[in-house]
Amino acid sequence: QLQASGGGLVQAGDSLRLSCAASGRAFSNYAVGWFRQVPGKERAFVAAITRSGGSTTYTDSVKGRFTISRDNAKNTVYLQMNSLKPEDTAVYYCAAVLGWGSYQNTYEYQYWGQGTLVTVSS
Repeated sequence: QLQASGGGLVQAGDSLRLSCAASGRAFSNYAVGWFRQVPGKERAFVAAITRSGGSTTYTDSVKGRFTISRDNAKNTVYLQMNSLKPEDTAVYYCAAVLGWGSYQNTYEYQYWGQGTLVTVSS
């Protein structure tokens, strides 16, 4: 089970850190991704991190502003979001997958959190 948290209302240029907490003892076996969704659009890939945390990937629009990291001892993955823009406004979801892949597609993931709303005002 995944629990996403940390969303809120911020102004453009501000920062937020999202957390994705997992229950269970095998968290380190799962790659984790963050996706976001706005009304009327499909859920879109934001960032992903491999099981060990040794490799990360980002969508182009967040490169240099967002950082994904994980603490397997705490069963938690983080998404540090800096220099937020109004277009970053969305519901953010974390997801976990046991296995290999590009980690950029929703269909690859087996488990999903409930989402946390990020609103960035201009």
